[in-house]
Amino acid sequence: MTISIGRRRFNRALGASGLAVAAGTLGAPLPLRAEAARVVIVGGGPGGATMARFLKQDAPELGVTLVEANPVHTTCFYSNLYLGGLVDFEDITHGYDQLAELGVEVVQGRAVGVDAESRILELEDGTTLDYDKLVLAPGIAMRWDAIDGYDEAAAEIMPHAFQAGPQTRLLKEQFMGMREGGTFLMVAPPNPYRCPPGPYERVSLVAHQFTQHNPTAKILILDAKPSFSKQALFEEAWRTHYPGMIEWVPGDFGGKVVAVDTDAMTVTNEDGEVFEADVINCIPPQQAGLVAAAAGATDESGWCPVEPDSMASTILPDVVVLGDASLAGDMPKSGFSANSQAKVAAMVLRHELTGSRLFPVRYRNTCWSSTAPEDTVKIGANYEPRDGRITSFDGFVSEVGESDELRREQRLEADAWYASIIAETFGTS
Repeated sequence: MTISIGRRRFNRALGASGLAVAAGTLGAPLPLRAEAARVVIVGGGPGGATMARFLKQDAPELGVTLVEANPVHTTCFYSNLYLGGLVDFEDITHGYDQLAELGVEVVQGRAVGVDAESRILELEDGTTLDYDKLVLAPGIAMRWDAIDGYDEAAAEIMPHAFQAGPQTRLLKEQFMGMREGGTFLMVAPPNPYRCPPGPYERVSLVAHQFTQHNPTAKILILDAKPSFSKQALFEEAWRTHYPGMIEWVPGDFGGKVVAVDTDAMTVTNEDGEVFEADVINCIPPQQAGLVAAAAGATDESGWCPVEPDSMASTILPDVVVLGDASLAGDMPKSGFSANSQAKVAAMVLRHELTGSRLFPVRYRNTCWSSTAPEDTVKIGANYEPRDGRITSFDGFVSEVGESDELRREQRLEADAWYASIIAETFGTS
C-alpha cells in the first residue's frame, strides 16, 4: 500500500500572531486564500474513506488527507458472514491504494488529540497536521471499565470481535475448535452500540457452523437489553434452522453481566449467578473512538452530538463527526449509515469550501442480516433533518413468514450492496 505523508505540517512552533489570527476567526467562515483548503479525515472506514473519496473526486482542488492507524480496513459488516463460513477473510479486507491514486494523502498513524483553537490534529508519533476542516470518523471504542474483569487483556481470551480484524479471526478459531457439545456464550451489549442486529446475526451464523461441525453444541445469549432489533425474525430463524440450540436471556431475567473471570471461563450476572462456557464472546458497552473524547467532541453519553443537516459537531467548530461515533438521531450505528452520512457531509463541506451547489439533505440506511446461508432479512428507513434532529420516515422491515425465495433474493441484495459500498468507500471491487 502507498502511504503518503505529503504536506504534513509541523505547527507546534506557531508564533503568537498566528495563534491570534486562529482565535480571532474561530467559528467564522473561512477566508478566501490562495492555497486550497485542507480537509483532514480521521478514520478509514465507511464514513471516513467515503468522505475522502467523494471530496477528492468531486472537488479535486481541495487538499484531502486521510489518517488511519491500520494499513488495511476489515469491515465489521459482513464479518459475521466470515464467521459463518460464507465469505473469506480476504473478501472483507480492503486497502487504500485507490484513494491514494485519486489524490488523497493517506497517512498511516494514530490520531490522539485535537487543538481546535489552532486547527491542529496531533498524531501518536508527535506529528501534527493542520486543517481547515476536520472530519472525525473513528468508529467505536470499548468501555473497558463497564464489566468487572473485562479489559484489553481479557479480550484476547474472551474476544468481542466488534472491531473486525484479529479479534474476528480469534473468535472463529475458538468456536471452530470448541469441544463437541460445548457451550458458546455471548454477552450482548446495552444500547447504543455498533450494528444493533449484529450480535444476533453472529449467533445465527455461529449456529450454522455448529450444525455442520458440532451439532450438539449450545449457544447462550446473556443480554443486558429487554429486546433487540429484528427479534421476531431472528427467533423465527432460530426455531426453523437451529431448534433447541440457542437460548436468549434478557436483562430482566438475569441477562445483565457484571463480571467475567478469564481463568475460570465464567461470567457473573447482577444477581450473582455464575455461567461457565467453553467460548465466551463478550461484547461490552461502547463509546465513540478515543480520539473523539480526546478532542473534546463527546458529551456525557460518550458519543458525539452533531447538527442534523451537516453532521457538524455541536461542540467543536470546523469539525464533522461521521458514523458510529456520532449521535445521529434515529439513525442506527451501521456501515450503511456512515456511508450515507459521509456523502451528505461531503456535499456540505464542498459547498462551504468551494461554493458548490447544496441539495436537500436526505439520509438512508438498510441493514441486511443473514440468519442462514439462504435466509436473509432486512430493516431500514429514510431520514431527514426535522425539529433539530435526524428523524426517520418510510421505514421498512422484513416480515415473519416470508417465502424462501424472497429470503434468498435478499441475500443477493445484501451481496450487491456490499460490492457497491466497497466501491464507493475504497474505489475497489
